[in-house]
Amino acid sequence: MAQKKSTSEGLDWKALVSEEKEFFRVVVQEVVQQVLESEMEDLLQAGKGERTETRQGYRSGYYSRSLVTRVGRLELRVPQDRAGQFSTQVFDRYQRSEKALVLALSEMYVQGVSTRKVKAITEELCGHSFSASMVSESTRKLDEQLTQFASRDLSSEEYPYLVLDARYERVREGGVIRRRAVLVALGINWEGRRCVLGVELANRESVSSWREFLVGLKQRGLRGVELVVSDHHEGLRQSISQILPEAVWQRCYVHFLRNALDHLPRKADDDCLKELRWLYDRRDLEEARRDLGVWLAKWQGKYTKLCDWVEENIEETLSFYRLPLAHHKHLKSTNMLERLNEELKRRTHVVRIFPNEQSCLRLIRALAMETHENWIEATRYLNLDLLREHRKLALHCVERVA
Repeated sequence: MAQKKSTSEGLDWKALVSEEKEFFRVVVQEVVQQVLESEMEDLLQAGKGERTETRQGYRSGYYSRSLVTRVGRLELRVPQDRAGQFSTQVFDRYQRSEKALVLALSEMYVQGVSTRKVKAITEELCGHSFSASMVSESTRKLDEQLTQFASRDLSSEEYPYLVLDARYERVREGGVIRRRAVLVALGINWEGRRCVLGVELANRESVSSWREFLVGLKQRGLRGVELVVSDHHEGLRQSISQILPEAVWQRCYVHFLRNALDHLPRKADDDCLKELRWLYDRRDLEEARRDLGVWLAKWQGKYTKLCDWVEENIEETLSFYRLPLAHHKHLKSTNMLERLNEELKRRTHVVRIFPNEQSCLRLIRALAMETHENWIEATRYLNLDLLREHRKLALHCVERVA
């Protein structure tokens, strides 16, 4: 195949760098344009004007298409082939979450609760004005994709690691603004890749809401869970033990250290919690327990209430020590999911108060689906071969003792 020519040769990069915003817009536009050209060459198995026996068709010009992004509107030339077979995922893939955001804002406007700013943002993202019928049709199309993602079968593979957490969004309901819990489940499969397994709305974090959420995952085929990481919310903890009794529970150590503040006076010695934090960086459980004994002996006299609480509850935060050493930093807390929640918060902040539950769930799921697809295509998050070897070694040790 002929060597690809970059259309960037004619761009005045020095002039663009002097205007930072325009520079980034043109760079992104150039990259996306190259992606489109590459996709067409892959379809035809030949470059522009290239003569080859492997050619699968011929080009038929271009059509213009705009793509609205956070760096500005991109004006692109989408290639066409004579047989009409060329199709790109660039637009749908990138704009799925943007569509959900647009719909949330559009619903606010159509329902008469928007401002001139909301109208301006929405029309800029859409590229045109909108009506109630347009919002309804766009909603139907997007919801079909998101429902398929949220209800997809999970039984084709196992997820030895499961991370659970919740965050809250504000939703308008019957003229009243209420807080709704967003329940999220992430899994790590045996390929070592992170996956968004479930996203649902609930009135609050309760035993019944978490139980229903986990039962839903099980009904969709969730299996092979060996370790569940979460905070100490009582409803969540009870539901894990009931629905996933075969799994070991790891209490998030970050939440545990925050809870420890409740058992300390306001002007406590900073070294106390700092030294307690160090227990989670040890190589194995034996070393951690030895250092815990030293810590208790040092601080028992000064902070008796804290030490008694730690001694009673800390074992729940040490389950990760049964995992391979390389997995410790990733699974001793819910930080993996917290980072996703921070991204969700950043993106939903534009809406602030959702016009209804459906629009809230739609945007959250669209963002989750976007993240899931990026994770699947990225390099693996963990090497699960280490867990396989770790299990074999543990089994061998048990057999020797027996």
